[in-house]
Amino acid sequence: MQTTMLKSKLHRVRVTHSELHYEGSCAIDEALLEAANIREYEQIQIYNINNGERFTTYAIRAERHSGVISVNGAAAHKADPDDLIIIACYSQYTEAELANFHPQLVYVDTHNRIVQLKDHIPAQAA
Repeated sequence: MQTTMLKSKLHRVRVTHSELHYEGSCAIDEALLEAANIREYEQIQIYNINNGERFTTYAIRAERHSGVISVNGAAAHKADPDDLIIIACYSQYTEAELANFHPQLVYVDTHNRIVQLKDHIPAQAA
């Protein structure tokens, strides 16, 4: 049996661009992708804190240390510049893999610069 778990999260990143006339996706600062262990073209879930929208797209790489979070294509209708969003990525794990499972949580400041990385350890495992 496999269980779907939160693999990683970029918490409260600020949308810097909303590009309607683009093929789609969400461009994310390369340093943030690496910190959250999100691969380019990997499926992501986006939760808009400002308006409650929730949608699925995929990640593409933006310039490293640029702070860019660009919601592109049709998804641009769901997020505006300066909106705060959560970007989540999920994966499936076997029972054996769950024994050492810890999601990668990334917290940022108002300019999308990393302020804290948390390899979250559940309370029952601590």
